[in-house]
Amino acid sequence: MSVVVLVGTQWGDEGKGKITDVLASQADVVVRYQGGNNAGHTVVVGETTYKLHLIPSGILSPGTTCIIGNGVVVDPKVLCSEIESLHRGGVSTENLYVSERAHVIMPYHRVLDELEEAQRVLKIGTTGRGIGPAYVDKYRRIGIRMLDLTSPERLSKALDQALALNNTLLQKVYGHPGFSKEQLFEEYLAYGRALAPRITDTSLLLHQARQQGRRILLEGAQGTLLDVDHGTYPFVTSSNPTAGGAAPGAGLGPNQIDRVIGVVKAYTTRVGEGPFPAELQDATGDLIRERGREYGTTTGRPRRCGWFDAVLVRYAARVNGLTGLAVTLLDVLDVFPEVKVCVAYEYRGERLEHFPTDLDVLRECTPVYATLPGWQQEISSVREYAELPAQARGYLDFIAEQVGCAVQIVSVGPRRDQTVFREPVLNT
Repeated sequence: MSVVVLVGTQWGDEGKGKITDVLASQADVVVRYQGGNNAGHTVVVGETTYKLHLIPSGILSPGTTCIIGNGVVVDPKVLCSEIESLHRGGVSTENLYVSERAHVIMPYHRVLDELEEAQRVLKIGTTGRGIGPAYVDKYRRIGIRMLDLTSPERLSKALDQALALNNTLLQKVYGHPGFSKEQLFEEYLAYGRALAPRITDTSLLLHQARQQGRRILLEGAQGTLLDVDHGTYPFVTSSNPTAGGAAPGAGLGPNQIDRVIGVVKAYTTRVGEGPFPAELQDATGDLIRERGREYGTTTGRPRRCGWFDAVLVRYAARVNGLTGLAVTLLDVLDVFPEVKVCVAYEYRGERLEHFPTDLDVLRECTPVYATLPGWQQEISSVREYAELPAQARGYLDFIAEQVGCAVQIVSVGPRRDQTVFREPVLNT
């Protein structure tokens, strides 16, 4: 029996989808524990590319049970569309379940998301999918849950409460006409009927899976620096992508988690606003972006790129309690004669080796780099760690030393088979 949490250690987009997909072949259950369809995972199987936003990447491994946990906010329209898309591609979703406690993203959440962003003095760079407002309703206790969609009586009562407050906000503050109950009731009841066979007590499913000795993989969306508590606030998401969010977001006890694997790119990227000390606004950054295909799965927005930031990942190792690293996109760096790692920041003449909370400090930080030799050869066909060029292994060893966490997995390309394991992650 093994319960492993997979988390992003940067600003998201670290390649968690691929690593989850690879590990899913060894897992019996894969759980998405937070976030919504603002996140996206790209998984390449053979010649087919799948872009998943809500459904765990494990859906592409036949026989693996996939769970959308209670910590996720679910847009049922998006979920139904994603299920249909997988079916058209010949992928079964028979083993997909959704927590009855998961909260629902409603149309008024999407509208509020856009209106609120337009009013902000400091733009967050929201995707406009309604994620933040859905979590707001959850915590002010007027949210609609997946369970409510399965009962006309429950849905009617839930809409009465939610619309009373949200329509007042839309009409009185933003001058928007708001939404009528009739607009929403039949549509969302239909989603409930379509998804009813999947809506269940997923915490109980996980408890039973553990009792049966099954291997469980908990999958976070976004990354550590987007965590609402531990990220670069306010440029963060509205949930806890860190490992601490896995237990409540999935419905497991924290003492049931065995290991935490941090997924990290061999360089650093960020989408949206906010300080980024190691950002490269030059031809090197452009080359990393093009080689790494650094454009958002959900939005298509180009990502900001920079060298590996060990200060940032060192912080992620601490707040997540990482037990190992999965380094992705190492092959993107194949062409560089030398590669750099940010080992510290300089702030007003002072050397900082720990990630600062104050964004005003972070904005003024400049990177202190260590320069290592590049390998300048293609590594996409490598399948054994010892076969990597000595310079590439030296780079990975240096990262591990700086972060204080061993590298267990190395990805050298987008396909499943382009993965190098140094040691097993999930116990048999």
